[in-house]
Amino acid sequence: MMMENLANKYDPKDFEEKWYRHWEEKGYFKADATSKKKPYTVVIPPPNVTSILHMGHGLNNTIQDVMIRYKRMDGFNALWVPGTDHAGIATQNVVERDLAKENKTRTDLGREAFIKRVWQWKEKYGGEIINQLKKIGSSCDWSRTRFTMDEGLSDAVKEAFIRLYQAGLIYKGEYIINWCPRCGTALADEEVEHETKRGKLYHLKYYLKDSREYLVVATTRPETLLGDTAVAVHPEDPRYQKFIGKTVILPLLGRELPVIADSYVDREFGTGALKITPAHDHNDFELGLKHKLPIINVLNPDATMNAEAGKYQGQDRFVCQKNIIADLEEALLIEKVEEYDKSVGGCYRCDTVVEPYVSSQWFVKMKPLAQDVLNHQLDEEKKIQFFPQRFDKTFTSWLENIEDWCISRQLWWGHRIP
Repeated sequence: MMMENLANKYDPKDFEEKWYRHWEEKGYFKADATSKKKPYTVVIPPPNVTSILHMGHGLNNTIQDVMIRYKRMDGFNALWVPGTDHAGIATQNVVERDLAKENKTRTDLGREAFIKRVWQWKEKYGGEIINQLKKIGSSCDWSRTRFTMDEGLSDAVKEAFIRLYQAGLIYKGEYIINWCPRCGTALADEEVEHETKRGKLYHLKYYLKDSREYLVVATTRPETLLGDTAVAVHPEDPRYQKFIGKTVILPLLGRELPVIADSYVDREFGTGALKITPAHDHNDFELGLKHKLPIINVLNPDATMNAEAGKYQGQDRFVCQKNIIADLEEALLIEKVEEYDKSVGGCYRCDTVVEPYVSSQWFVKMKPLAQDVLNHQLDEEKKIQFFPQRFDKTFTSWLENIEDWCISRQLWWGHRIP
């Protein structure tokens, strides 16, 4: 019997397209909604329509494909639901960068024209992503392909919002959030990427009212002193006992500030005296609420200084910082300056330094939802199993310390609040 000669090497393109087309034509990837078989379903973490797939997508989707194919061969009614994600801030950013090549901005186009431009981008890259998923052999049920801005999915988002609102789990309120001045939107905590950077720790003199005595307060952000509403010390710190309840004068602006006591203050940081700026620091905001302090926002949404900043109004925040340092030096209000490593938060999409910013936003109450999961984890038979097991503690700690989730965004592209 004659045998065909085998090729010296395997060339994927000679086989992959042929067999993938065969699998699709035979309907091997489709799940049967009427099947009596035990179901096994994976909803694909939808790739963003920002661009083409990368190696991370290749790895992740290969793992999903292995799971689906194994379950399919093991007799399950296996369904892998494919789709793509509109990725609000990410897609808006890449389309804005694309517009910049034409020396245009989204405001030049206006909302309606810009949204049309984004849909054009989605049609180009969304289709390319699906083709790439097919190229790597993904055994998805392509008849069920979805996009997160499809009408049905948009309706589901609205319904979920309304149901959570009616259940008392969604509210609108003034709270301190993460604000990206470049994107012009609020960000969730998970959308802020922190990086340790070398900076300076400024030791500033806050004089007591009608006295030549002063407290030395250490800060990495002297420009935010414009929004200070108190100075805090630890109630058991012997260095500052005599100052508690007194009044100090805010450098440069001359505003009167109370000296308050709170055990939150770290006696080992800086001088042990802490400036409280409720509008521009997450911890200070909580202290401000606790002690009923005024909240003075000194920034505009674009990170320029507003009218509360006095003569610094209109200056970019970093320009203002330099000018304030110069003015403090001229007034002999800086006692010393130290090198200091600090954590700086950046926008996960454009790397712009994010500002803690008090704003009116929509939030989901997370503690009751987290408690449901924590209660579930108490059941040894039903609890989520982590490998390695040490991540069980990481998961539990995250849930126990969770904060309310800011869900509103000031974007043109994406789901809109009903």
